[in-house]
Amino acid sequence: MPQIPLILSAIAVLGVIAILVLQLRPKPATQPDPRIDALSGQLQQLAAHQAGSQEAMDRRLTELGNRVADRLQQSASEAGKTLSDLKAQLAVIDEAQKKLDGLAGQMVGLQDILSNKQSRGAFGEIQLADLVRDVLPSANYEFQATLPSGKRVDCLLKLPNPPGSIAIDAKFPLEAYRSLREAKDDIATKLAQREFTTAIRTHVKAIAEKYIVAGTTADSALMFLPSEAVYAELHSNFPNLVDEACRAKVWIVSPTTMMATLTTIRAVLRDVSMREQAHVIQSKVMELVKDVDRLDERVGKLQTHFGQVNEDIRQIQISTGKITKQAEQIKSVELEDQSKVTQLPLPERMPG
Repeated sequence: MPQIPLILSAIAVLGVIAILVLQLRPKPATQPDPRIDALSGQLQQLAAHQAGSQEAMDRRLTELGNRVADRLQQSASEAGKTLSDLKAQLAVIDEAQKKLDGLAGQMVGLQDILSNKQSRGAFGEIQLADLVRDVLPSANYEFQATLPSGKRVDCLLKLPNPPGSIAIDAKFPLEAYRSLREAKDDIATKLAQREFTTAIRTHVKAIAEKYIVAGTTADSALMFLPSEAVYAELHSNFPNLVDEACRAKVWIVSPTTMMATLTTIRAVLRDVSMREQAHVIQSKVMELVKDVDRLDERVGKLQTHFGQVNEDIRQIQISTGKITKQAEQIKSVELEDQSKVTQLPLPERMPG
C-alpha cells in the first residue's frame, strides 16, 4: 500500500522531466530523437507494470478481506456457541445454588429443632418410631406405653417370656456433646467430660429405676441415642460409662445397633411363633399322613382292578385263540373236501 503513491510520484516526475527535455531541445527537422522514443516506451512499460501491480494488489486485498470476513463469521459462531454453553452452565449453577440455599435453610431449621430440649426429644422419639415400624410387626410394640407403675416409656417391645417386654427410652445429650466438641483447652475439656459423664449416668440411672420392673418387663432396658457421633464418642472415650450401663442392665444403642437389635428380635419372634404353631403343624402332618395312607389304599384297590382287567384280557385272548384255531380247522376241512372232488377219476371214452 505505501509503495503505490511513491510509484505514481516517480512516474509523474519522469513525465515532467520528459516534457521539459522535449521543450528545451530543438526539434529536428526530419526525424525524432530515438532517446525520446526509448523514454516513451519505458514510460509505457512502467505504466503497464504499475497497472498490473495495482490489479494484483486489488486481488490480494479482496482475498484478504474475504478471509477476514470468514474468520470473523467463524469467530462469531464459536462465540455464540460458547455463550449458549455458558448460559446453560449458569442455569445449572443457579439451580444448584437454589438447592444449597434450601439445604442451608433445612439445616438451620434442624439446628433450631435440636437447640430446643423438647424438640430434640421428639426428634429422637420419631427416629426410634421409624426404626421400630420398619422392622417389627405392629402387634409387637407400643409407643408411649404406660407401665403398671404409672411411668410412660417411649417404646415398649412386647416379647414373650423370656425375656418379656423390653422398654426403650430415647435420650439425646446434645448440649454435653457440643461442650465436649467445642472445648478449646484442657480445663474446658475436663469440664465438658464431667458434664457428659453426668448426663449419661443420670439417664442410665433413670431408665434402670423407671423401666425395669420385676414381673412386668424384662430385666434389662435400652437407651436409644439418635446420633452415631454421640454413640461413637461414648464408646471411644468413656468406656467406664458403658460398663456402668451394662451393670445396670441398660444397653445403650445407636440407630445402627438399634436396627441390628430389632432384626434379632424379629428372628426370635418368628421362632417363637413357629413353636406356638407347632401343634397346628403336627396336626396338619398327621392329617397328611392319613391322606397318604388313604391314597395308598386306593392305589392298591386300583392295582387289584388293573390285575383283574389283565386276567380278563388274558382269558379273552385265550378264547380268541381257540376260536381262531377252530376257524382254521374248519377252513382246512373245506379245502380237503374240494381237493378230493377235483381228484376223482374221469370215465373212459367209448370206442367209436
